[in-house]
Amino acid sequence: MRLYDCTPAPSPRRVRIFLAEKGLELPRVEVDLAAGEQYGTAFRAINPRCTVPVLVLDDGTALGETLAICHYLEEVYPTPALFGQDALQRARVLEWNARIEVEGLLAIAEAFRNRSRGFRDRALTGPDAYAQLPELVERGRRRAEVFFDLLDAHLAATPYVVGSHYTLADMTALVAVDFAGWIKLDIGERRHLARWHRAVSARPSAAA
Repeated sequence: MRLYDCTPAPSPRRVRIFLAEKGLELPRVEVDLAAGEQYGTAFRAINPRCTVPVLVLDDGTALGETLAICHYLEEVYPTPALFGQDALQRARVLEWNARIEVEGLLAIAEAFRNRSRGFRDRALTGPDAYAQLPELVERGRRRAEVFFDLLDAHLAATPYVVGSHYTLADMTALVAVDFAGWIKLDIGERRHLARWHRAVSARPSAAA
């Protein structure tokens, strides 16, 4: 297996954290997103959607979605269990992971990609050109603030996003909170979120 990666980008970081928590090391191929390498013929042959991460299996099968990659790795390497300890917890992890992606990561990406000159005509990921909409910058920031409030209130009653175990949902939330720094948004006075963020950031995998 090999992982097509881009070190600064949020989505590949989620897979690297997942791999680190599993104690796995895979060959990595760095894709220069800033230079537009993802739009070149060579990379399009691997992933026509022009996004990273991509996990290419030994038989040549390519998985191009973060959740699909992590799910595959969980099935092949089930210990430690990062999707949850039982059926209900696994369902809750998937539920929270989806919320964090939509309400957190995508909100932050909305603000970031619609204001950054480097994403002119690339306001959405993928092979097609989409113009930036400046009015979405403030909306994205507001959505991210609401997400931070939601997560802070939720973490008042639980050490991790789903119960007492560190899971995929924590990884996605960590990446979202750190990604918010790209739009100059921080945790502020949200003390439960801050306590959780200190704990998950201290894990060795956070540096992956």
